[in-house]
Amino acid sequence: MNRTYAKLSFVFLSTSLFLMGCSSTTSLVSTPVENIDTVPLKVSELTEAQKKVWGHADLITDTIPGMSVDKAYKEIIKNKSGKTVIVAVVDSGMDIEHEDLVDVLWTNKGEKPNNGKDDDGNGYIDDIHGYNFLGEAYNEQLEYVRMLRLNVGDASARAKARLKLDEAYPKALQNKQQYEQIFQVVKNADETIKKKLGKDSYTKKELLAIDAKTEEMQQTVAVLTQMFTYGEDISSVMEELSEGITYFTDQVNYNLNKDFNGRTPVGDNPYDLNDKSYGNGNPKNRVDTESHGTHVAGIIAAERNNGKGVNGVAKNVKLMSVRAVPNGDEYDKDIAMAIRYAVDNGAKIINCSFGKSFSPNAQWVYDAIQYAASRDVLIVHAAGNDGDDLDNPENPNYPNDHSYNGSEFANNVITVGALTSSYGSKMVAGFSNYGKQNVDVFAPGDAIYSTLPNNSYDFMGGTSMAAPAVAGVAALIRSYYPQLSASQVKQILIQSGLRSKASVIVSGDPSNATTFNQISKSGKMVNAYNALLLAGNISKGKMTLNNNTK
Repeated sequence: MNRTYAKLSFVFLSTSLFLMGCSSTTSLVSTPVENIDTVPLKVSELTEAQKKVWGHADLITDTIPGMSVDKAYKEIIKNKSGKTVIVAVVDSGMDIEHEDLVDVLWTNKGEKPNNGKDDDGNGYIDDIHGYNFLGEAYNEQLEYVRMLRLNVGDASARAKARLKLDEAYPKALQNKQQYEQIFQVVKNADETIKKKLGKDSYTKKELLAIDAKTEEMQQTVAVLTQMFTYGEDISSVMEELSEGITYFTDQVNYNLNKDFNGRTPVGDNPYDLNDKSYGNGNPKNRVDTESHGTHVAGIIAAERNNGKGVNGVAKNVKLMSVRAVPNGDEYDKDIAMAIRYAVDNGAKIINCSFGKSFSPNAQWVYDAIQYAASRDVLIVHAAGNDGDDLDNPENPNYPNDHSYNGSEFANNVITVGALTSSYGSKMVAGFSNYGKQNVDVFAPGDAIYSTLPNNSYDFMGGTSMAAPAVAGVAALIRSYYPQLSASQVKQILIQSGLRSKASVIVSGDPSNATTFNQISKSGKMVNAYNALLLAGNISKGKMTLNNNTK
């Protein structure tokens, strides 16, 4: 369930605590690629304003490893008009009424809304802004749990699934119980201090100023002092703890519950690709917490400069919502159908911010990816949030473009890892997967501010956020240089990135250090400014692409 953004940033506390570029791109940046490693580290904390837009910052000017989006608009795009590009968001559905998205939605002009007919004959009824392959389903099992429940997949895969479930379920149950204990301890301590101070909120300074004369008060102050290291105020810490409780409760009740069947509301056979008459034309998120697709959509193309919320990476985009990712693992059938739907209805870029470690019908998705390649459609895929080396055969992440046989079968998929805003040793997000062979590039993905349901905005982190950042840059290229193919856009994104040989920590483990150029195929971070310059040069025939870099 790598779709789940890294929302559990809260560091686990024990209960005992509470009982006491390649050479051709060298000229593209104001500072040569070879000299990027000499850029000084940013010492000061980001301001609140910078935190909301850091992914658009410029590494040279701001010492923040953003994608130079603002620089690209200021110095290259300016007032140029571009071609409209349809970007499909295959995800959990999006808030299609959001103030920052409503004016950038794709609309199927051949379909008449809510008449129960397939007006345009594309096989889908009332698909005005996309399609919903989940019907009214929301919660789902992880794939390996479904495999055990339905006896799907080969014997070897099921054996691995059994071992994984036997380890995962007790751990999820323990985490749920610990989060609940911690939440209750913090809640009680918070109520005690509020009563002591006679106010509904307090600062760390006010907390530390309390003359704790009893052992109980000393423990209360100690608990809350510790909590202030995880958030600016206790209410935000409790909110994050509450999210943790919800997350692990969903795992116990749905994702890892072998007896749960979340597909019942859909009514199809999800392991029969020929059973295609299912879903509906409403690709909107079903509950407020189903916010992932809305957040992803805003990163790509939230309406720019409208005085609301956030600016997406790309303008000239129409967002197609394809709801196919539940609160659990997606079905191979739904993803294959979603990709084909997006391709057939005009998408030139498909963002896929999801992934899983088991895929009993992976070939269905591989065939869909090849179909997209044949129709010149670029697929941008999140690398996943397990902190794993994807080059290790024990860490598969589906879908992919190589069938885990060592060679790529398609040239239209780009896999993206996540960066933090801290340039230097900590710039690789601890949750991000990586791999010299199986991750192509890195992009901003930690603590990204974007759209949420009901006209709201907030931060989320994950490779799920890095992928749409790259999809947005790809959309810019396809808008201003529409003659370039999907495979060319992929190569441009890779070759125009900023290379760094800086020592970095991966998996959030200080003992697991390597150099940045060794954790992805390109060894680079995506840069919109460079990408547009290179795209311009390629389109004019001034430069050629190194097609050896896939």
